[in-house]
Amino acid sequence: MKVLVYSSFTFSYLNRARVLYQTLRRFHPDWETVALITDEPPPGFSFDPAAEPFDRVVWAKDLGIEPFRGWLFRHDVVEVCTAVKGPFLHQVCEAGEADIAIYLDPDTALFAPLDPLVEMLQRDDILLTPHLIDPNDDRAAILDNDLSASRTGIFNLGFVAIRTTGEGARFARWWNDRLLAFCYDDIPSGLFVDQKWCDHVPALFDRVKVVRDPGYNVASWNLSTRKVAITREGEILVNGATLRFWHFTKLGPTGDVMTKRYAGDNFEVYEVWRWYKEAVAAATDPAIPERWWAHGQFDDGAAIAKPQRVLYRERADLQAAFPDPFEGGYQAWWKAEGPGRRG
Repeated sequence: MKVLVYSSFTFSYLNRARVLYQTLRRFHPDWETVALITDEPPPGFSFDPAAEPFDRVVWAKDLGIEPFRGWLFRHDVVEVCTAVKGPFLHQVCEAGEADIAIYLDPDTALFAPLDPLVEMLQRDDILLTPHLIDPNDDRAAILDNDLSASRTGIFNLGFVAIRTTGEGARFARWWNDRLLAFCYDDIPSGLFVDQKWCDHVPALFDRVKVVRDPGYNVASWNLSTRKVAITREGEILVNGATLRFWHFTKLGPTGDVMTKRYAGDNFEVYEVWRWYKEAVAAATDPAIPERWWAHGQFDDGAAIAKPQRVLYRERADLQAAFPDPFEGGYQAWWKAEGPGRRG
C-alpha cells in the first residue's frame, strides 16, 4: 500500500518543513514525501530539491489553476498555502498516485510512527483531528480554546488523511472546489481558510473517523487537557498515549506565551519545545529572509496590502480588466481611481 505525505509552505517555512520531513524519514522511509510550494526562491538562495529531505517538489503554479496569477493575487500567504492543499489532494486521487494521502502542516514533527492511521484507513476513508477532545472547565481556557475552535473550525486541518478512493476521493473533489473559490480568512462570512469548511465533513460524507487519541496533533490549544510525560526509555506520552505528532504552531513569542499559559509546571512540554527550536535553528538557511514570500509584492517591488487583494477578489470587472494584477495596471488603477487614490 503506497502512502503519500505532503505539506504546503513557502520558503520562509522551509526550515520547519525540513524538520517535518526529517522526522517522517526517520519513521517512514518508504513513504513518498512531497513539498507543495507556492513561492519562488529568494535572491541569493540556491534551492536544490535533491539535497532536501523530501522526495519531490510540486510548484503551485503547475497545478493547472487558471488564471493562476489572478487567482494567486486574491489570497494572502496563509490563504494561498491552504487553498492549494485541496487541488493537490484531488489531483493525487485522480491520478491514482497513492492509496493513502496524508497532509501535515510544515510546523509539525513526528515522535512515533503513524502506522495506526494506516490501520484506521482500512476501515474508514477520511480521518480528522479535532482541536479539542476533552471539555475545558476553566473560563480562560474556554475563552482561548473552545471559542477559538468555534470561530476557526472544530477540526485542525494541520492534519487530514484519506483513502484516495471512495469517500476519500469524493471529499478531495469537494475540498478542491471549495478551496479554489472560498479559501479566505473571513470569519464574519463564516470562512477560516481551508479549515472551517471541514466542520461539514461528518454531515456530508460517510466513513469519516474523528481521531480522538490524545497523541495526535498536540498543540498549545489543547495542552489545558493533555498531560505530557517522558518515560525512562525516552518515550513521550500524552495522557498515557504515545505522542505521534506535535503541532508547533506560532513558533516564537506568541507560541511561548500560550504554551506557558497551559503547560504550567508540565516541564516535559518545555523539553519538547526546546528540542524543536534547536532542530529548526539547525535547519535554517540565513540566505532566506524572515517572512519571505515572492508573491507579497507587485512586480515593481511595492508591497501588496490586504485591501488590494480583497477588492480584486470581490470585483469581476477588475479581474477582467487586470488578468495579471501583479503587473502595473491594477496598481496604477488603485492609486488613481480605487480606495487607494490620493486626492
